[in-house]
Amino acid sequence: MKFEITTLGCKVNQFESDAIAQALTRHGWRRVRQGERADVGIVNTCTVTGKAAMQSRQAVRKLLRQHPGARIVVTGCYAQTTPEDIEKIGGVHYVIGHFDKSDIPRLIVASLAKAQADVVRRVQTIRPDAPFSMPPAPAYGRRTRPFLKIQDGCDRFCTYCIVPHARGPSRSMPVEAVLEGLNDLGRKGFREVVLTGIHLGAYGTDLEPPTRLIDLLKRIETQPAVDRLRLSSIEPDEVTDEMVAFLSASPICCPHLHLPLQSGDDQVLERMRRPYDSRYFARTVRTIHAALPQAAIGADVLVGFPGESQAAFTRTYDLIAELPLTYLHVFPFSPRPGTPAFQFSDRVSEKAVKARTHALRQLGQQKHQAFQQANLGRGHDVLVEHRRDRNTGLLKGISANYLTILIEGDERLMNRIVAVETSGIDPDGRLVGTVTEPQSIK
Repeated sequence: MKFEITTLGCKVNQFESDAIAQALTRHGWRRVRQGERADVGIVNTCTVTGKAAMQSRQAVRKLLRQHPGARIVVTGCYAQTTPEDIEKIGGVHYVIGHFDKSDIPRLIVASLAKAQADVVRRVQTIRPDAPFSMPPAPAYGRRTRPFLKIQDGCDRFCTYCIVPHARGPSRSMPVEAVLEGLNDLGRKGFREVVLTGIHLGAYGTDLEPPTRLIDLLKRIETQPAVDRLRLSSIEPDEVTDEMVAFLSASPICCPHLHLPLQSGDDQVLERMRRPYDSRYFARTVRTIHAALPQAAIGADVLVGFPGESQAAFTRTYDLIAELPLTYLHVFPFSPRPGTPAFQFSDRVSEKAVKARTHALRQLGQQKHQAFQQANLGRGHDVLVEHRRDRNTGLLKGISANYLTILIEGDERLMNRIVAVETSGIDPDGRLVGTVTEPQSIK
């Protein structure tokens, strides 16, 4: 039996899709190859913006066209928040919410022998006391750097964000389960693992006894299962001085942090219900940079939030311009039904949002180019990916500080961490380097 999975949205969704795929593989299924038709098609949706919801619907219709006659399963945040929209798409068989997501492999295997005319909806409200949902199988996926979801849900309820409604309250994977997940990935030969979650910095507050993300990292360091550990997005107010000091001394944690800024204007931040102001964010970034001067520091920015004046946008732009940030993820505001900001009447014009988004993305490119220039002629430990770069045929890898670097070499270097000295930038804007030590760190 053959299956296909289409994934939209965040790293957590990608992890969950990988776990579903691995569970189906254990049942003797395999993923379709190019040109083949699937017996089951799965779409793991996103609804963080209106565009993401639209793309989720498009992905369902595309799967229906490409795999006629397949059993179609739709899951993810869009399925959780607006299942009725998906049920209107003819040809869908199952709409599965997050609470039952880990049960999808068993459901698929058990249901194929049955005829089915009506859409089956399994979407439950995620209760405050719901436990962390363990994956149906280890999530290896196709990546050289796999994700490990250790936290789910969010309790913050920022006024623009639908995610707490889609994912439920914050829940954490037990510490011992995290350690075993890392050990399993290490035994499989992975060199780097990305710890991810919806609100990663809230890790452990719901466990008994309560713990913290930094306590988990310290525990991991005592018996590291992989060479490198990378954190996905973490809130600015959770990057404490203790966390920065730990990361600066850690032999395995990558010098890379991604912080949601959202706005550099204090009034907008307050209306968003963000728990910091612009000065706090600036201090956090400067503290990271002082302790880790070569670190990659990324930021999310939300453009055109209701009430964002031109002066407020200028304050955001100027704050980002003066800080040692290395890249930006820029998103135009998208009103999501069910959030307080959906009711805000003082919307910013589409023309202004488009212009501001473009200006910030250009600034983000300038920041990234400056970071690359600063890393020219430097040595980096690069994890070489399993696949070559499509355009150049060169090996492609990721440095600890999140730079893509192209190198010459043969397949023996794949999935190894090698010492590389950067020497130039190719026409597509990627760093190019030379291997100076062809042996892995371990």
